[in-house]
Amino acid sequence: MKGLHFLIGLFVLLSISSCDVKNLSGLNVTGKVGEILVVCDDSIWASPVKAELDTALTQFIMPYFPDVPTFELVHRNMKSFDGAIKRHRNVLFLNLDNTHKESRPIIKSRNDVWANRQLVIEVTAKNLQQLYTLFMDGLPEVHAQFDRAEWNRIRKYFGEKQSANINERIQQNFGLHLELPDGSNIVASQPNFYRIQLPNASRPIEFVGTGQQDVGAIYSGIMIYQYPFTDSSQLTLKNLLQARDTMLKYNVPHETSRLYMGTQYTDLVYPEASWTSNYNGELSGVEMRGMFVFKGKAIHTTGGAFWSFHFVHPKSDKLICVSGYVDAPSTTSWTHSLREIEAIWKSVTVQ
Repeated sequence: MKGLHFLIGLFVLLSISSCDVKNLSGLNVTGKVGEILVVCDDSIWASPVKAELDTALTQFIMPYFPDVPTFELVHRNMKSFDGAIKRHRNVLFLNLDNTHKESRPIIKSRNDVWANRQLVIEVTAKNLQQLYTLFMDGLPEVHAQFDRAEWNRIRKYFGEKQSANINERIQQNFGLHLELPDGSNIVASQPNFYRIQLPNASRPIEFVGTGQQDVGAIYSGIMIYQYPFTDSSQLTLKNLLQARDTMLKYNVPHETSRLYMGTQYTDLVYPEASWTSNYNGELSGVEMRGMFVFKGKAIHTTGGAFWSFHFVHPKSDKLICVSGYVDAPSTTSWTHSLREIEAIWKSVTVQ
């Protein structure tokens, strides 16, 4: 009878545990965009491992000013890893196991553990030195997994709530589909140029050293433009920038007379470009990041950041650019807004 009672109790415990995970996995993630929750013993967090981990995972999205980190690290130990915090969007476990036999730590990834679209990565090492050595070498595979999960999570969210009318117009004019957030609005349209205003967002403005916060408006949008493709030389950084400046000069005027959106070319924020692809790898092209400014007078006005994707449409044989911009106070983080822009251009597909 005691054995029977034990088996029944074990069955009930396992059932409760499995139900708990199942229920939690249907909930939305918690935490801010751009955060990784690091769950480890306080002794690990207080060791030199933390500095190496921060270097490996807190990389910057270049070439923006002020700096825009891909991630910021938040720490919890196992005792405080409970409740809603378990549903954090990005979770990294650091474990020490003296029975670990491998020469390098083991890295395992799991999805949707305590929440929908959650990414959990677990690193198990024999000791602190092994963990330290791993982080000194960098964690490109771990950073890449969290990086993709961040923008892809937003892409899927936008795809669930979007305006069918906007996508119909984009498809008819450009032969494209984009995952745009609900509330987006086409504010300018020409056969070769669309500008779409995204819903206004408000994020906390942090005043350094005061502990005070205020709310600042963040304005962002997407521009889609196209022109005939003749040869691959058009995909060089110089030629893409020249085409961008021409398109913006005639299609993105400022509310102040004679001002228009242009590109910043100072050394600190000179645009950067690299070869990349959309979310499913079906479209390859040039990704470009930089800063914009409103030009047209001797003294330029303030601007913000842009992030673009250029590719050749396989059906229309036109060079397409999907370019997002963010105009926000420099006193608040741009990470969330730029991740939204990234998610949108990553979402592009040919119709």
